Amino acid sequence: MVYVASEGRYGGMKYNRVGKSGLFLPAISLGLWHNFGGVDSFENGRNILRKAFDLGITHFDLANNYGPPPGSAEEMLGKMMKADFAPYRDELVISTKAGYQMWEGPYGDWGSRKYLISSLDQSLKRMGLEYVDIFYSHRPDPHTPLEETMGALDQIVRQGKALYVGISNYSPTQTQEAIRILKELGTPLLIHQPRYSMFDRWIEDGLQDVLAENGVGSIVFSPMAQGLLTNKYLGGIPTDSRAAKQNTFLKKDQITENVLGKIQQLNALAIERGQSLAQMALAWVLREGRVTSALVGASKVSQLEDNVSALRNLSFTQEELTKIEDILAQN
Repeated sequence: MVYVASEGRYGGMKYNRVGKSGLFLPAISLGLWHNFGGVDSFENGRNILRKAFDLGITHFDLANNYGPPPGSAEEMLGKMMKADFAPYRDELVISTKAGYQMWEGPYGDWGSRKYLISSLDQSLKRMGLEYVDIFYSHRPDPHTPLEETMGALDQIVRQGKALYVGISNYSPTQTQEAIRILKELGTPLLIHQPRYSMFDRWIEDGLQDVLAENGVGSIVFSPMAQGLLTNKYLGGIPTDSRAAKQNTFLKKDQITENVLGKIQQLNALAIERGQSLAQMALAWVLREGRVTSALVGASKVSQLEDNVSALRNLSFTQEELTKIEDILAQN
């Protein structure tokens, strides 16, 4: 059956300007880090992507190595662009990144001009696109001059392969320097993609100030702390959870009795607010308007619908914010 997007897709979504640019992103964006690789069900991924766009999520975020296997998430999106989203390309913001190992040898990792440009060329082929809307340096490279990495981003824009550029996982000092270099080159930094949640607040220690002072947007990943800030761990560690699996970013030993106690208390507060814990976690990172967009993942349509419903209540009373701080501070 031919996909036709919902006519009401823009009615329930909130869109935020990215820094001082002319681009807007949805308050909730969809990341294809997990669940859209070659090992996953194509039809399930297709249903999630269709529902996302129907809900007003216009931004899909990828990286060259998303899968598994690496590259397969981009291939999956490429099939979707051809089969379902071709008529809507100009309504979509597609981003991808390079910076982690993608192929063997000295040219398939980090931040050299050769790697970044070669990687994007491969990504564009996998997705069947002429350009991406945002291309990121996925992490800083301690062995490559920042001028070279930022110069590659500038070259990519001038070649028409990306409309905007971003960085991810850069420290406040590195970000300030990247902003300076790109400004001098004439290709301003659009956005920074850091990790941020109630359980991981490093961006509050300088990075948010640097971004605000320079008119750069932010899109945060892991706003639900790899699933910790959902109802999944309220009763312990489920056998099908990320924490129970090997070689994931969330380890079993991170989920202590102290952490579980905090999750349960936060969940009680979310219930008082008429939200799920995941919804409150998303509302919290979007509070005060300092974050442009929260990047979520989804393994089923119902998760995505639950996440987007967080936008119905983004405000917190001072009492609620104080209570959250008290819970998080418990030892």
